[in-house]
Amino acid sequence: MMSLFELRQHYGQGQLLEKDLPEDPMHLFDSWFILALYSEVLEPNAMVLSTIGLNGNPRSRIVLLKEYNANGFTFFTNYNSDKGREIESNPNIALNFPWINMEKQVRIEGIASKLPESVSEDYFNSRPIGSRLGAVVSDQSKPITNREELENKLAEISHLETVSRPENWGGYIVKPTLIEFWQGRPNRLHDRIEYSLENNLWSYKRLQP
Repeated sequence: MMSLFELRQHYGQGQLLEKDLPEDPMHLFDSWFILALYSEVLEPNAMVLSTIGLNGNPRSRIVLLKEYNANGFTFFTNYNSDKGREIESNPNIALNFPWINMEKQVRIEGIASKLPESVSEDYFNSRPIGSRLGAVVSDQSKPITNREELENKLAEISHLETVSRPENWGGYIVKPTLIEFWQGRPNRLHDRIEYSLENNLWSYKRLQP
């Protein structure tokens, strides 16, 4: 078995200093996200979504960010999936954007709530037909006997040209209460700036790495 003790990366691409910080962390997130778009980051909108499982244990998976603005961060899923049921039970969630080749990371804590049905409807109808069919076919997070059973379910409806959004499929928006920006630096003395929201006002502090 190979040793991982010497497997290390030296960071030195950037810095995060107080003089460059905006009052609103969404402005900094926007500038970093645009940079990720043009830095050949694979799936720059991929984010780790962490929830509290119904058994009290933390659970994480990757989902895709579909919109962000002053109101929060948006993604879509099956409401009856594990993550949907967990959010229904406890809407306090965490997000993480690991932009590794940029030596950056953004960690977010917030509260998730369902988007209006009209927003979910519009987004669902904008998706490729294959993605819409997949949403209808998949009873997400539920066991299935084998791959062939899933493909057979898809084959049965693959002739459809129009697909209606399932009632149990839609979006969430995560309103952030904490956003931490991490910038890799030499000697593991990384920059960490944590913004927190209190009384609708953002403030920040530097954390030791």
